[in-house]
This record gives sequence, C-alpha cells and structure tokens, in this order.
Amino acid sequence: MNPSRRALLGAGLLAPLARPALAQPVERYPDPAVQVLDPAFNRYRLLLAGVERLWTGARWSEGPVWFGDQRCLIWSDIPNNRMLRWSEASNRVDVFRAPANNSNGNTRDRQGRLLSCEHLTRRVTRTEPDGAITVIADRFEGKRLNSPNDVVVKRDGSIWFTDPPFGVLGFYEGEMAEPELPTHIYRVDGQTGRITVATAEVGRPNGLAFSPDESKLYVVEAAATPRVIRVFDVAEDGRLSNNRVFHQCKEGETPDGFRVDVDGNLWCGWGMGSEALDGVRVLNKEGAPIGHIRLPERCANLCFGGRHRNRLFMPASKSLYALYVNTQGLPYT
Repeated sequence: MNPSRRALLGAGLLAPLARPALAQPVERYPDPAVQVLDPAFNRYRLLLAGVERLWTGARWSEGPVWFGDQRCLIWSDIPNNRMLRWSEASNRVDVFRAPANNSNGNTRDRQGRLLSCEHLTRRVTRTEPDGAITVIADRFEGKRLNSPNDVVVKRDGSIWFTDPPFGVLGFYEGEMAEPELPTHIYRVDGQTGRITVATAEVGRPNGLAFSPDESKLYVVEAAATPRVIRVFDVAEDGRLSNNRVFHQCKEGETPDGFRVDVDGNLWCGWGMGSEALDGVRVLNKEGAPIGHIRLPERCANLCFGGRHRNRLFMPASKSLYALYVNTQGLPYT
C-alpha cells in the first residue's frame, strides 16, 4: 500500500459517522438553486446536475481539500476540534483526525502532502506520508502567530497563508489570547523555509487564492465593513504590488474562502447576511458576479474535486454539499 495512503487511512476512525441525509432533494432539472446572474454563467452550469447534501452533523465546517489518489475529501469542523473525511467510494464520513488543534484551512503541497492551519497551536503544519507532523510556521521574529486561517501553495513550492486573529478572540475556535503580531499574509520559501511578510496591507486577511497563471493573488479583507476582496500583482520573486479592490461587497455579503477555476473565475463561500445570500457566489476575472449557488446554510469555504476536478464541494455550516459544474478547479488548491 502507498505510504501516504496508509497514513491517511490510519489517521481516521474506521466507524462512519451519521449516514448522509438529503434535506432538500432536487426534484427537477435545472436546479433552481443554481442561479444565473449573468448569461456568461450559463456555460458553467450543467442543466442535469443539482446540489446534493452529502452529510450533516458538523458544528462549523471549513477548509476542504480533495485527495484524488484516495478519492476522499478532508475538511475541518473547527469547534468540534476534528477533521472529517468523506469517501467518494462509500459515500460515508468518518473522523480523519481528532483532536485537530482547531484546524481551519487546508490544502496540498506540490508533493501531495496535507497542509493545515491550526488555530489552537497557532501554526501551519504538514502531514508527512508516515503520519508525522512537521511545523512549517508558528512564529515570526520570535513572536507567536495569531491563528493561521487559509493556505495556498505556488508552483515554486512556496507556502502562503493568512494570519487573522479569529482563533484567539475566544474559546469557540481556539483559545483566547493576546495577539502578538499584526494580521499579515506570510510567505514561506519553498527551498529555504524562510518566513517573510508577503504584505501587511490587508486588515484581517482571510481566504486567498492565486490566478491560473499565478500573476495575481486574491485575498478577502475581513476587517472591512462590508468585506472586500482585494487583488495583488505577483512578481516572479514573489513580491506583491498594486494592491487594489477586486470586488466590493454589499451590506450583508460575507465572502470567506474561495477557489479559482481554469478560466480565472472565483467561486466564493458566501452568506451570513440573509438566507438569500447563503451559498456560493461566482465572480468572473473582472470581479463581476455571474452566478450564485443557493444553499440552506452559510458556506464558509469550498474546493473542486472528483476525477476531473469538476465537482464543487461546499462545506456549509453543519453540512457538506456538492455540485457538478462545467469547469475545472486548478490543481493543488
């Protein structure tokens, strides 16, 4: 058995959790929950695919990552201090890791290893093929990080993560503590492991993602009211410049985590303000809204998965939802 597969299988409990349950089965196609805000979205909508509720039973779902080699999705249930795993083969959910240090965002590095942002330990870690945990970052200039939130990996192997204070503001998603550092976006060099501040220009940075050619970095500014999605130009050496507004949210619109498809569209976890906003908002590469996927719960984050990276997985509050779409997500996101 492949060592990385053995480690992943051994990390979870074999007994499945609650059986999957459909709260609102799709009764007709096209699914009215998949809403076209601009005709440009029609090319990404599959008329014979609908939103599926795969499982429910979490307290607050976040940070999904797809493992195609194991045909499974791993995501965080932050307040329950565990990471969950949905199997495509069995359509069941089990516990991948518990306790999980109130893990939030997750992704894979270029070697396929799991990277996790941990609120409780205030660090970014890597899970090795044998199951060992390697600390990627927990301090900067001798001071503890706040509570790493979301993480992405560039083609050069560099690891980028956001560090807002949400995990140290109370005892629900971590432990209350006094922040020691400003809320930065950090870059960890893929060769040397050196940690540097990528930018200090975003207040409480949250979800982040690169454009398909990695010439742009998108990030949610959670300190802004309403929230703003900002974009930077990315130089070959990793330096960021030209900080500007990519999308200005309206009152009640609360983007969190997001992923980018091969055409450069942003698929954003959305909601919080009202039931009408809960779900996923799709923005084109100019920042204009073109589509919305309505969910009965607020969606914090999402990722693409499945054999062709054309299935959108949406952990939303207590549940896990999925939808086949007519595009593909970028690899390693």
